[in-house]
Amino acid sequence: MKNAGITRVLVVGGGFSGMTAALELHKAGLDVELLEIDPGWRSYGAGISLHGATLRVLDRIGLLDRFLEVGAGTNGLHMRSSEDDQVILDIPGTPMGDGRIPFGGGVMRPVLARILSEAVRATGMTLRLGHSFTEIEDGPHGANVSFTDGSSQTYDLIIGADGLYSAVRKNVFPDAPKVRFIGQAVWRAVVPKPKEIDRPTMWIAGTLKAGLNLVSKNEAYLFVTENRVSNDFVDPETFVNRLRELLEPFKSPILTRVREQLSSSSQIVYRPLEQFLMPCPWHRGRVVLIGDAVHSTTPHLAAGACIGFEDAVVLAEEVARADTLTEALDAFQNRRWERCRMVVENSGRLGEIEVTGGDQKEHGEIMRKSMMSLAMPI
Repeated sequence: MKNAGITRVLVVGGGFSGMTAALELHKAGLDVELLEIDPGWRSYGAGISLHGATLRVLDRIGLLDRFLEVGAGTNGLHMRSSEDDQVILDIPGTPMGDGRIPFGGGVMRPVLARILSEAVRATGMTLRLGHSFTEIEDGPHGANVSFTDGSSQTYDLIIGADGLYSAVRKNVFPDAPKVRFIGQAVWRAVVPKPKEIDRPTMWIAGTLKAGLNLVSKNEAYLFVTENRVSNDFVDPETFVNRLRELLEPFKSPILTRVREQLSSSSQIVYRPLEQFLMPCPWHRGRVVLIGDAVHSTTPHLAAGACIGFEDAVVLAEEVARADTLTEALDAFQNRRWERCRMVVENSGRLGEIEVTGGDQKEHGEIMRKSMMSLAMPI
């Protein structure tokens, strides 16, 4: 391996894309450190839907079997009538590769984070938990990073994988565009698995969309999108009643049963939906951005985590084959731009259709084409 002439790497951010990048670059023989501001390295949230392309990455890094033990693999997608649950759109999805990799799946977000963090810890790489950085000074022979504990180190490559409101992006790309609230919010909750659900399933009632996906053998997670004019605080004390109210327009027998089961133990999470896509370049000097730090998408295609995982794999591949760091980062950006743009913009268009009560035929066609595109190799 050429490894672009680099030896030491700092990954800023211990989320999905950051952990995957750390694992892949460590596998390539590089000296990798992971910096995570949360001393408990915790992950929050309810369920997360995953495209099969994400499971393809988990297979590559040796974690697919572990995922299938604790999560759920599924094939295809259903859209059902909000009145009587009749299937009105069936998007087929066949397993990938040699048939071992499901077309999609779901898992509890903290469970997926634990699978990855256990793999990172097992490598023995240096973890800087509970700290952040104060300054990045790039130079011809390395980038010097000053940390909040008063120490400093020099690295050949710094990967900003620190999320939508990335501190690395703010430090290195002060001219980046602003994050955009799209006029929707999503509610999520964990519920017992309905017997009729064996794949991601959605219902639309007016401008509301509800869905269910499996996250384990016995559980599913519910999501409901709600139109909102502004990004206002919602009191957690109101979560159960508000989510029940949002489900009232759905006469679906399945969703009616789910609504009746909601309680304070349903792990309800509320999140305003925001979107961000940074124009190229995604790298400056020895610093590159990946994941939500450079392309944060809404969840309409269940592909936000997917493209972050893929970023990590592609970056490691390009670092391994390039003679110089600039060549590696240019090649990474060129391979990722169109795929990530498609996910962010198509997800945003799906949101627009839902907010305005637009053409459901267009909605279904965007879903179908996007899912097929994501199944293609990276």
